[in-house]
Amino acid sequence: MRSIAIVGGGQAGLPLAFGLLEQGYQVTVVTNRTPDDLRNGKVMSSQCMFDPSLQIERDLGLNDWEQQCPPVQGISFAVPHPEVPGAKAIDWSARLDRPAQAVDQRLKMSSWLEQVEARGGKVLIQDAGVAELEVLSEQHDLVILAAGKGEVVKLFERDAARSPFDKPQRSLALTYVHGLKRQPDYSSVAFNLIPGVGEYFVFPALTLSGPCDIMVFEGIPGGPLDCWREVRTPQEHLATSKDFLRKFLPWEAERAEHAELTDDKGILAGSFAPTVRKPVLTLPSGRLVFGLGDAVATNDPITGQGANNATKAAKVYLDAILAHGDQPYTRDWMEQTFEQFWDYAKWVVQWTNSLLTPPPPHILGLLGAAGQMPSLAKEIAEGFNHPPRYFPWWADAQACEELVAGHQAKAVAVAA
Repeated sequence: MRSIAIVGGGQAGLPLAFGLLEQGYQVTVVTNRTPDDLRNGKVMSSQCMFDPSLQIERDLGLNDWEQQCPPVQGISFAVPHPEVPGAKAIDWSARLDRPAQAVDQRLKMSSWLEQVEARGGKVLIQDAGVAELEVLSEQHDLVILAAGKGEVVKLFERDAARSPFDKPQRSLALTYVHGLKRQPDYSSVAFNLIPGVGEYFVFPALTLSGPCDIMVFEGIPGGPLDCWREVRTPQEHLATSKDFLRKFLPWEAERAEHAELTDDKGILAGSFAPTVRKPVLTLPSGRLVFGLGDAVATNDPITGQGANNATKAAKVYLDAILAHGDQPYTRDWMEQTFEQFWDYAKWVVQWTNSLLTPPPPHILGLLGAAGQMPSLAKEIAEGFNHPPRYFPWWADAQACEELVAGHQAKAVAVAA
């Protein structure tokens, strides 16, 4: 039986491990944190997962929290009015056909890691540098690196043609809270865009202490939301979060008036450059390591696609490994497998990166028109499930005008 080592116990590596174990492969998961380390550590991400990604988890029997986790039932979008304080220039919302969910990865990954050995796998708790990768590659038919952080990730060559940014485009922060006021009609990812300042979005989730909400702040470097470096304590982090909302987004400040931290480790701040890397690492011995998930494709969280990308990548790799049978895992096979994933991921990367730059006129028009046409708002919302559906109209002004015109015609027909 073929043996595979997966370095990284996260949203890409563990679903792949469970899929391989189910098919009888020998699987070793290597991670430098125990389940207790994960539970007792800081939050790791915001991880709102949309239905196609949740379905992959369901198919693998990994949907342990589906009944407990509060649903994300829609997408809403708002832009403050530039001249009327407290008013919105754009304001719309749309229900998703099927809800999304967000489960704190401290809860999720600790439980999944405990299940690896119960399902027949092996877990090694250790750091994995070049020396450890050499040992793993000698002992296994294939080594996959699915860790998103650490020095070893930097060994994968940056793909300059697919990585337009070489420095962070946003100052990032997460605040996990209890006590946020509910939305009146249905729960949503409430996305707020403040031109020249950044973005704020918030949505319901499940954490170690039960249902919560995750506040995500994205600040343009050098602007008023690039403010987290001087924050020293969890309570200062919460206060900074609320102060920003009171100044720029009063309708969100009102929702957050009585919010409190879920726990002292329910905060995170930092920044990184969105990066795509080449998927194959050659070790000094000449043996190969295959990159997966954030190790080779890291997106800014502005579109909420990180955990979704990781899960979909795991599914592509799983299918490719199963189809490959007993053939050797060559560089060509690794690169072809990554390109299968890239056929999907390139649209996610293009959409995400586009939101990190000032929006062109056709996108401003699109987002404004969605406030007048529920069917258009619905189409934009459903794209979070499958971002390739945004193209060509997201990038092409003429195609965008045709899309808006089509929805206008539908609205007229319905009114008649």
